[in-house]
Amino acid sequence: MPPVGRSLPWVNPGVESPKLSIVIPMLNEAAGIEAALTLLQPLRETGVEIIVVDGGSHDNSVALATPLVDKLLTSDPGRARQMNLGAEHANAPTLLFLHADTRLPEGASKLITQALEASAWGRFDIQLEGKSRWLPIVSRMMNLRSRLSGIATGDQSLFLRRESFDAVGGFPDQPLMEDIELSKQLKMLSPPVCLRTKVVSSGRRWDQFGACKTIYLMWRLRYRYWRGVSATQLAKEYRNAR
Repeated sequence: MPPVGRSLPWVNPGVESPKLSIVIPMLNEAAGIEAALTLLQPLRETGVEIIVVDGGSHDNSVALATPLVDKLLTSDPGRARQMNLGAEHANAPTLLFLHADTRLPEGASKLITQALEASAWGRFDIQLEGKSRWLPIVSRMMNLRSRLSGIATGDQSLFLRRESFDAVGGFPDQPLMEDIELSKQLKMLSPPVCLRTKVVSSGRRWDQFGACKTIYLMWRLRYRYWRGVSATQLAKEYRNAR
């Protein structure tokens, strides 16, 4: 069962029976959350439900986000927990999980609707945005790997039918690789639709820690996860490496 959050501090009563719910996990995103949510307002005006789940921000993320969403939930920290809570409170039959630093392409709602006519789930291609000259190569490799493996990452903005999410039990309650594990379960329902239309996501992780170092770290973590190392142990290594 998805975990229950600590509170439901704010709900906009104006949204009724949306066709798409966008769930955004948030933690200390004051620098960019207002701009990110402002870009989603045209979708919101068409009836798309916007849900932000805060994991205990210590900045003013919550105050900035509240006027721009339909539901503002609070949860214990952990991206999987936050997204499960958002899904639990979503009213639409279609879910989209969007990172706070990722921008959707124009017509995203229509693209998702069309994609889910043929599959239980899918994701977008990704374009990483930042200073490093390696980011275009990293983006292409992420998209190719995902297309060949049928495994999607959260950066690629997973979308799926609500019934598919419920059928696999939501995101596993683990601190890392929750998107990979969800993808594995969803693959049992159907192959993903891999849209070539791109979401644009921040490459700040690669810029801050160095592209080569970050690429090596992520591949090492994925390899060790494939070999059976627990997500809890890998999360500790990820924090130490950063």
